[in-house]
Amino acid sequence: MTIAPARVLVVDDSALMRKLIPQILEKDSSIQVVGTAMDGNFGLRKIEELKPQVVTLDLEMPGMGGLEMLKEIMRRHRLPVIVVSSHSTRGASITMQALSLGAFDFVAKPQDVWSRMPQIAAELIAKIKAAAQCRGIRVSPALDTLPKSSKVLLDPKRQPTRIVAIGISTGGPQALQYVFSQLPGDFPGSIVVVQHMPEGFTEMFARRLDEICAIGIKEAQSGDLLLAGRALICPGSRHLKVKRLPLGDVAVLNDEPPVNGHRPSVDVLFKSVAEEFGPKSIAVLMTGMGEDGATGMGMVKAARGMTIAQNEESCVVYGMPKAAIDRGFALRVVGLDSLTKTLMAQCAPDRRSEVGSAASAGKD
Repeated sequence: MTIAPARVLVVDDSALMRKLIPQILEKDSSIQVVGTAMDGNFGLRKIEELKPQVVTLDLEMPGMGGLEMLKEIMRRHRLPVIVVSSHSTRGASITMQALSLGAFDFVAKPQDVWSRMPQIAAELIAKIKAAAQCRGIRVSPALDTLPKSSKVLLDPKRQPTRIVAIGISTGGPQALQYVFSQLPGDFPGSIVVVQHMPEGFTEMFARRLDEICAIGIKEAQSGDLLLAGRALICPGSRHLKVKRLPLGDVAVLNDEPPVNGHRPSVDVLFKSVAEEFGPKSIAVLMTGMGEDGATGMGMVKAARGMTIAQNEESCVVYGMPKAAIDRGFALRVVGLDSLTKTLMAQCAPDRRSEVGSAASAGKD
């Protein structure tokens, strides 16, 4: 049976981008660009007229800008939107806003658009295909509806009960915001995160999360201590490992080659956590494309750590968790709304000696 190509609308105020993006996309026969629009008002009319499955959206446009258009798309249509974002500081900031409003994902627009745009072609095409196949966009609850607790002063002397390593990609910013916003400031575990995201965006992402969450959140630097009640997010374009040292357990960054086509790679982080912390480690795979992290999750399981995968129903893209589940590496499979509770239970002080085992595995 022949599958109809994914119908895409390109919205960008740049005539160059309205020419380049369709040229890139139409090299793939499974994608059909059904139209273009130069601003949000035209874009919304084109959605009504052309019925696209996916929208690519520039955020900085005259008239109705990208954020305003995105809000209307989420309110009226719930279509997956892929933001084509500037690499500037302002671009990173409004991209984070767009993701929190419900954008499916983003690609970073190269500074030299004419010569380097083809280099992001594979990324853009893959994300459009994933967006076209997703089961519908879920808009996260407003931040003022989520339970909050006060920040707790980080205590370097308070040893974390467990090291929680999280691997996540497409759909990650909203999912992490949802989970982290519910963790109390005195959360007893230490969290390290690989979120597939380009260089220059992770610092803004970490800062935004830190502003709205009770736990401490920052972009990781080499030498950062793994503290109870804090999450470290790996910088884009670097790998993150962990190291046990006499004066304290720390994060270590490096520039080794990409693994599974990714830097940062979830497999690199999970392997390091398994080797350094064994039964004290927890590996969590959440929404995202591809298979990065599945092998590393197997290493954590073999080291007698706990392994948790997000379930299909709550994933924006059920790629990374599925790969681990299919290989038998996930001891627990939980929905997004149960993940905070699961992490709290696994990191409770009286659970420190518990080790993962297939016999004790369950599904929520």
